[in-house]
Amino acid sequence: MAESLRRMVNNGNFTSLQDKLEKWLDDYHINTNDQNVARACELVELNARVQGQLFTLLNLVASEGGLYGGVNTLKNRLLPWLSSGFAASAASVSADTSLAVLAEAADKDRQITEIQSHYEQQLDNMEKDLNDTKEDAAALKAELDETRDELDDTRRKSTGTMMATEDEIIRLKEDQVRSLENRIRDRRRQLRLTRDEASSLRTRVDLVGDYERQVRVLRDEIAILRGERAALENGFPEPLPPLPPPRPGSPTHAKLTDSVRRSRLIGRYNDLFSIDRVEALTTLRRYIPDDEEMVQRIIFVGVQEAFHAAKMAFRAMRLRVRKNLAITHVGPETLEEAVLDYIVRNTDLFDVNGAVQDTIRAMNVNPKISFPAEIDFNLLHPFIREVCRCGWGMCALEPPLDISPATDAELYNELKYRRSYDSEFTAPLVAYHVWPAMMEYDRVVVKGEAVTKRGASLSPRRATSPRPMSPSRSRSPSPTRSGSAMSVSSRPSSRSSPRPYSAASSYVSY
Repeated sequence: MAESLRRMVNNGNFTSLQDKLEKWLDDYHINTNDQNVARACELVELNARVQGQLFTLLNLVASEGGLYGGVNTLKNRLLPWLSSGFAASAASVSADTSLAVLAEAADKDRQITEIQSHYEQQLDNMEKDLNDTKEDAAALKAELDETRDELDDTRRKSTGTMMATEDEIIRLKEDQVRSLENRIRDRRRQLRLTRDEASSLRTRVDLVGDYERQVRVLRDEIAILRGERAALENGFPEPLPPLPPPRPGSPTHAKLTDSVRRSRLIGRYNDLFSIDRVEALTTLRRYIPDDEEMVQRIIFVGVQEAFHAAKMAFRAMRLRVRKNLAITHVGPETLEEAVLDYIVRNTDLFDVNGAVQDTIRAMNVNPKISFPAEIDFNLLHPFIREVCRCGWGMCALEPPLDISPATDAELYNELKYRRSYDSEFTAPLVAYHVWPAMMEYDRVVVKGEAVTKRGASLSPRRATSPRPMSPSRSRSPSPTRSGSAMSVSSRPSSRSSPRPYSAASSYVSY
């Protein structure tokens, strides 16, 4: 069955029938009546042959379905159509159905033929273009070969000249490099000699500065001793050489430099908070990684104790200088002005190391902070040293500067402090302090920083695991230093003069 259907499709009877119909339509008005009748008969014969083939296919299809295969279709479609004398049934097929199918098939064949012819024409055009492009490429290749041959000839001719030129260029470059190396070597030698001379001069200058400082200290001590001896022997005191009497009405050195020292100390206090404090925090976090509050408390307590140690050392020096100058003081300025001027001029007499040791001893017995047993507070020695120097300089101002008193769970004051980034901004109480505020009597000069949290305890926080105190960390007096009447040997220690107030007490007037 399938083979018969394929053979019928390959014969193209319907296509030829459609072509004959179109040709008859084109020639209908030209042909005679006999010719038109002949054409009609020819088409009827062709149609009859096609219908015979279709009936053959119908017979084969019905036989493939068995005895009753396709019976209903034959009853409903074929028998009514045969009974009406090959007329179209009124059920579903019109009279022009077969002709419309043939017309659609012919249109499709015609479109396919047109598309195929158009495609073949485009393919021919593309082949022509490709051949033209190949010819152009061959011409360009021939020109390129000719140009390459000419370039090879030119290069071959200029080889000798180029070799000579390259040798000269290489020789000149080597000479220039050699001369530059010699210059660089000479400059380095000169720079090395200059650095050696500068280092030797710097060493000499440092030595001269140390000698001058020592000479000035010795002269002051000699003058004080001479004055004491003259007062004891003759009762006629002599004036101190380091402090010649100023002209009437002229300000002292301390007053002249007060504003400069004040601005410099305020800037240094800000640097301690933004630079030195951060470095100290980084050092402490290596040993206390899980307790940020304890790290902040250690820094704050260290600042408080360093300022207290600096104030105590300043008070002791002021008493000693007043006692020595009271014997020999003459001049229009008051004794207090002379004492302050002497201290400002001789700031190198401040025993910084002693103040640092007093600060560390005070931190060791503070109940609010703790530290691992294998480490001590000497890790903060550079930070405490700079804070002590700053506190000493602030005490030498007129009026002096100080840090504000601070207690845990106090009411937060926006004029003195600013909240840290991890604070609860609606909390009214201070949990702990990060940095103290700088005060001039009751006026805030530089704001401090505090942490506010809800539920801050009114009782001071105790160290959770205080370590045992070693004998070296006890509050023993500082070692006696010799060589100066103004040395720290006469400074009262923690045992000899206990504090009249804590490090967080209110401002002390000098």
